Amino acid sequence: MKNNDNIVILGQKVNLIPYLVEHVPPYHEWMKSPLLQELTASELLTLEEEYEMQKSWHMDENKLTFIVLSPTYLKNRVGRSACFGGMIGDVNLFFSSPPPTPPFPSLPELEIMIAEESLHRTGAGLEACTHMMQYAITELGVVGFRAKIGNTNIKSLRMFALKFGFVEESRSE
Repeated sequence: MKNNDNIVILGQKVNLIPYLVEHVPPYHEWMKSPLLQELTASELLTLEEEYEMQKSWHMDENKLTFIVLSPTYLKNRVGRSACFGGMIGDVNLFFSSPPPTPPFPSLPELEIMIAEESLHRTGAGLEACTHMMQYAITELGVVGFRAKIGNTNIKSLRMFALKFGFVEESRSE
């Protein structure tokens, strides 16, 4: 989504920046992990396909993506974003129709991935989701969110339920 082209959201544990071409190689390396593929319900793409995906996400008005950076993480510091920290994951919103046309026909789907395992259970995912929701509410007029989480992703299930108050509406296999 072009809406966040020039947006940087600074936090205490994480900073959010738009998903840029320079982020594709580290992102592609993460997504080679079978565990991350399972937890995110993703398929392995070639590097070329990953570049195409980044470009399509940037142009698609139904997708809002930020790369999650940690100011204290020394790896994965790339390009213009290096001064904001090292890449540790991404946070996304998926809309069924483009904003800003409140009220939205359906709630956008919120998705978080903290790919760097050393930063799991540090509050990085919680803060990234909080910043994304605040941005969507204040800048896009979003009034609520939903999340689709795999049954085996216990960490995310707990975070969304205990920290954000999400309740299970349905379950699919």
